Amino acid sequence: MDKHQIYAEITEVLGIVPKFMQSIPESSLEMEWNLFKSLQLSEGTIPTKYRELIGVGISAATKCHYCTFFHTQVAKLHGATDEEIQSAVQYAKNSAGWSTYLNGMQVDFDEFKKEVHQIGTYLKEKGALKAA
Repeated sequence: MDKHQIYAEITEVLGIVPKFMQSIPESSLEMEWNLFKSLQLSEGTIPTKYRELIGVGISAATKCHYCTFFHTQVAKLHGATDEEIQSAVQYAKNSAGWSTYLNGMQVDFDEFKKEVHQIGTYLKEKGALKAA
């Protein structure tokens, strides 16, 4: 497809061709648009609302205000509440904090894996895990 055909498809799907998409080099425009459609706009194995909440958390942790805004808005379009968004950000903050600590302290990875498996076994035996 040429640039004009891709722009026509983008307009049909999004209502406009956003400026950030207009800045994509023509040589990779079709590839980037197809990737965007498949990852951002298509229903996948993870429902869109939850996938976007993951995106909110990742974006907050990486401190990308463009992505944080985008994923927050799309999550809300798919029914995410302010409380769910707050929870996703809190979870990302906690995960990033533990990652910093574990890596900074150079915790033995093999021992860490062993202990996580022990905890999992204990929680299963205790019946503390909810079935999906």
